[in-house]
This record gives sequence, C-alpha cells and structure tokens, in this order.
Amino acid sequence: MRAIMRVFAIAAAIGGSALAAVSEPVSFRAADGRLLYGDIYGAGHHGVVILAHGGYSTRASWKAAAEALAAEQLHVLVFESRGAADFAAGKETPCMSDDVCQSRDVLAAIRHLQRLGAKTISLIGGSLGGAAVALAAIDAGPQAIESLVLLAPAAVVAPEKIPGRKLFITARNDANSSGLRLPGIRAQYARAQTPKEFMLVEGSAHGQNILSTPEGAAVLRDIIRFVKGR
Repeated sequence: MRAIMRVFAIAAAIGGSALAAVSEPVSFRAADGRLLYGDIYGAGHHGVVILAHGGYSTRASWKAAAEALAAEQLHVLVFESRGAADFAAGKETPCMSDDVCQSRDVLAAIRHLQRLGAKTISLIGGSLGGAAVALAAIDAGPQAIESLVLLAPAAVVAPEKIPGRKLFITARNDANSSGLRLPGIRAQYARAQTPKEFMLVEGSAHGQNILSTPEGAAVLRDIIRFVKGR
C-alpha cells in the first residue's frame, strides 16, 4: 500500500500521467553472454537507462521514478545488474560490490535501448550504481551519452573523464562508517568537466533513497528537467 501511495504522490507532484505508463519485461545479453533482465517503460528516441545495482536498489524500487520519466515521453529501461540478480536469488557474488563489473552490464543495457530505436541516451544510478553508470559512460565514448544523473555516487577514479551533462545529487548528512559522504562527492564534482550541476538536499538519505524522502518529488522533478535538457 505504501508503494502504491508513493506512486500516486509522485504522479501528483509532477502534474503528469505517471500511472499511465505500463512496463514490459525484457531480457538482453551482456558481451560475455550473461542474460540480463529489465523493464521497459514508455517509448521514444530519448532513452534512459536506470541501473538497479542490488540491495535496496531493485527494479521494483525504481518503478515510480521510471513511470514518471516515461510520462515525459522518455524511453526508460530499468535493469538488474548480474550482481543484483544473483543477490536477489540468495547468492552474493563479487559483482554486487564491483562498479567495474556492473558498468559492463550498463553498456549492454545502452546497446539494447539503441537497438530499440533510442538515439539519445541518459544514465541514472545511485551509490555504487552511480559509479557504475559513470564508468559505463566513459567506456561508451565521448559522444555516446548525453547526460547522467548520479545520486550520491561512489568514487570514480577519473571523474574528469565522465562525458556529457552531469547532475550530482546528495543529502547533506548522508554518512557511512568513515563519516559524511558530502566532502568526497563534492571533490568528485569539482573534478568533473562542465556542463554539470550539483543538488544538495536536506537529510541523511543515501543514493536512490533520497527519492523516498519528503524532498523526493521535488528531486524527481529536477531529474526530469535535467534529463530533458530544460
């Protein structure tokens, strides 16, 4: 019931018809042959890949955001990395905590959306998933990715190499056992090339969980604005 109410709240907040978006399950293969699974929302030439990297970040947890994006005429693919799929099946493998491994699956998702007709690609990921989509953007080449939304991303070795427009989002009091994440994320943002934006929200929610806070609807509106280039 709470999940249903959250979808209604987001739909009302963005003033769109997010509930009209119907998902379609899809599967596609990574370069090494591993079968990956996802859900497609909407249609159009602007594709958005959302990485469900595992743990709290699942295909189901991204559903409301994907519906809101699809309601804005975006072609959305939410997919599970192999690490996320293995974890959901009760087996935690090294890929679950490996942004390089997960980035290779993101590349496969990008190729799948392009086969479906997407001409422009945006990427969204949070925490480890944020680092994974950033690495995938670097590997995809300087012209392949139009924009990235990084929700409290884990550190990337060379953030200055991330192509495209970049939106970094983090909560002021987000912390782990080493302390606040904000200083490290600000340092990553400082090294990233323009064009770029930084959004700081109140609270301590980490990564995708920011979208479930009282500020979540406003953050989602800004994500939509950024992805669409407005």
